[in-house]
Amino acid sequence: MATSIPPHNAAEICEAALFLIEKPKAQPREVLKFVRGPDFPTGGIIVDDKATIREAYNTGRGSFRVRARWTQEDTGRGGWVVVVTEIPYSVPKSRLIEKIAELLTDKKLPLLADVRDESTEDVRIVLEPRSRSVDPVLMMEQLFKLTELESRFALNMNVLMGGLTPRVVSLAEAIREWLDHRRDVLIRRSKNRLGIIDHRLEVLGGYLIAYLNLDEVIKIIRTQDEPKPVLMKRFKLTDVQADAILNMRLRNLRKLEEMEIRGEHAELKKEKAELEKLLKSPVGQWKKISDQIKEVRDLFGPKTELGKRRTGFEAAAEIDEAAVAESMLTREPITVVVSEKGWIRALRGHTDKVADLEFKGDDKLKFSFPAETTSKLMVFASNGRFYTLDAGRLPGGRGHGEPIRLMVEIEAGHEIVVVFPYVEGQKFLIASEAGKGFVVKIEDALGTTRKGKQVLNVKAPDKAVAIAPATGDHVASIGENRKMLVFPAKDLPEMGRGAGVKLQRYKDGGLSDAKMFNLGEGLTWTDSSNRQFTLTKGELRDWRGSRADAGRLAPKGFPKSNRFRG
Repeated sequence: MATSIPPHNAAEICEAALFLIEKPKAQPREVLKFVRGPDFPTGGIIVDDKATIREAYNTGRGSFRVRARWTQEDTGRGGWVVVVTEIPYSVPKSRLIEKIAELLTDKKLPLLADVRDESTEDVRIVLEPRSRSVDPVLMMEQLFKLTELESRFALNMNVLMGGLTPRVVSLAEAIREWLDHRRDVLIRRSKNRLGIIDHRLEVLGGYLIAYLNLDEVIKIIRTQDEPKPVLMKRFKLTDVQADAILNMRLRNLRKLEEMEIRGEHAELKKEKAELEKLLKSPVGQWKKISDQIKEVRDLFGPKTELGKRRTGFEAAAEIDEAAVAESMLTREPITVVVSEKGWIRALRGHTDKVADLEFKGDDKLKFSFPAETTSKLMVFASNGRFYTLDAGRLPGGRGHGEPIRLMVEIEAGHEIVVVFPYVEGQKFLIASEAGKGFVVKIEDALGTTRKGKQVLNVKAPDKAVAIAPATGDHVASIGENRKMLVFPAKDLPEMGRGAGVKLQRYKDGGLSDAKMFNLGEGLTWTDSSNRQFTLTKGELRDWRGSRADAGRLAPKGFPKSNRFRG
């Protein structure tokens, strides 16, 4: 069965064990006063918070985030490098450097210029930034995200309880089980020692008899064919004592001294008494175990070279995730191309030459616009939802691209209205086919999930049909009935979400398009041939009215598509 227990600091475990000996029923959280977390021989830094570490130790399951230890070294003239001196436990240095070099080759580390291994007996990995203006913390966060400079060490404290039953336990239970094992070992060892002492005492008793009757013992050994039974009968010896005397070399008999035999005998008797007393006293047993653990604690104390803690604890740097994600992309110009059927791709550079692009089947170009690989793209769909895409993750321009529907979850039966680059601070007029709409800040429409963010509330068969930059003092709307209305923009509310208010009243059909403009500059539209037309403030007097009016027929020359951009 799987188990994974990281290395720990010996002195900390000893302190926790001593605490549990004094208070066997202590709560698991009390043990964590002594054990701060794992202590890896290769050092590094644990960046988990105390609550996460406590939860892992209390449940016996979890993981620890271990990061490399690094420092910034000045190289003169404003230059600097990052030097990694400790790497996470069980991460091969050669594989780590190879991975960083591979990412550099693939241009996935735009903030890093070079990596060098200057290690001798100690680890020393030098990371050179792309420029001196690079933020070292941001560069390291990028490396932590993509390489094993940050790794996770799993905790699965699955142990054999009582040597028989596997169970996932807390740290306190594991130490308690170890202490019970230490007691079993102490009892077995003491019983074994008692057996050895009893045997030795028996042998010493035989030696003492041999010493006191040395001449007669030698005579029996020399004259008798089978001296063992004679010795046993003559001196009332046991089988063990007789064997011990007969197995002794004769010259050793001269060296036998009564005082030495009696001295060893007395010492063994004393030791036997102590062992027998220990076996009868649980308190004495735990006192013995405590003394043994204290010896280990002193040997591997925090002030000793061998026992000092190697792995430290720090909070991970507060870094904007978006900034890290953006730093991983090289900022390059692209042209985003969207087809009528919702396929999207990105061409390198800014180009207007999109008319000759090939599309899948009977598909064709819907629109294109310039952006950058670091841009966020906003997708507005007919269900009134906004979706967010990363421009840097779009498929390249060599193929036909990919359907936007594979990147976000647009409901069946709904289509894409428009795709445009996200620009902070922008506002947009959005409206439904029923002629209702409002102004929304782009920040309120920014979604973070594949399901997008509902902004314009529409109920079937109604759908979102129009979106336009909210720049201007007047709104122009046109219906499917070819009637156009111009009204003040101040009559349109700004909202974060909702159904909106009525822009224009229709007897038949619904809204086709809407836009905002400055009345003083006039209303401009573009036809299908890309020709521009403008009606001045004076020329617009027949179409000016109040919000929710019916409007009048569109002026001559207005696009047949019923849109301000034909």
